[in-house]
Amino acid sequence: MVMKELKRCPWPSNDPLMIEYHDKEWGVPLHDERKIFEFIVLEGMQAGLSWATVLRKRENFRKAYRGFDPHIVARFTHRDLERLLNDPGIIRNRLKIKASIANARAFLAVQKEFGSFDKYMWQFVGGKPIKHRIRAMSQMPATSPESDLFSRDLKQRGFKFVGSTIIYAHMQATGMINDHLLSCFRY
Repeated sequence: MVMKELKRCPWPSNDPLMIEYHDKEWGVPLHDERKIFEFIVLEGMQAGLSWATVLRKRENFRKAYRGFDPHIVARFTHRDLERLLNDPGIIRNRLKIKASIANARAFLAVQKEFGSFDKYMWQFVGGKPIKHRIRAMSQMPATSPESDLFSRDLKQRGFKFVGSTIIYAHMQATGMINDHLLSCFRY
């Protein structure tokens, strides 16, 4: 018996790490606070880089950022900043690292105000995923009215590296938006 190969979105290419991410995480509705914070940090780190680069460093980020516990990251000091800047296993961009620490503090403020970041975040899509009907990668948007609004609100709350394109990618990663192609087995 011949196994039929799964049809998936073309962006993971033949990269096993990207395929694993595509097949098991991307577009799956996420409600875990720590994982949501992880994606906020990683999406900000990705700015100007490829997602494959970030994924290859993900485990190093998890160690360097103490499991992405926002309570711990919010208490990072100048010494922690220097430690991160000297860690060859992560993306060592001073502005992005400083932003991630500031974002941890803003994340905690949102949790306090709304009861959870999850509750706050999902309000931008009415509590359920937006499911686009995309046939080709050329049709995939980089932003949306929802990501524009979410981005603007995050910036007003003191978040950094949260432009609409970054937030659109965050929304895709956390399943707020399902942008799997119609032909993809994950659609």
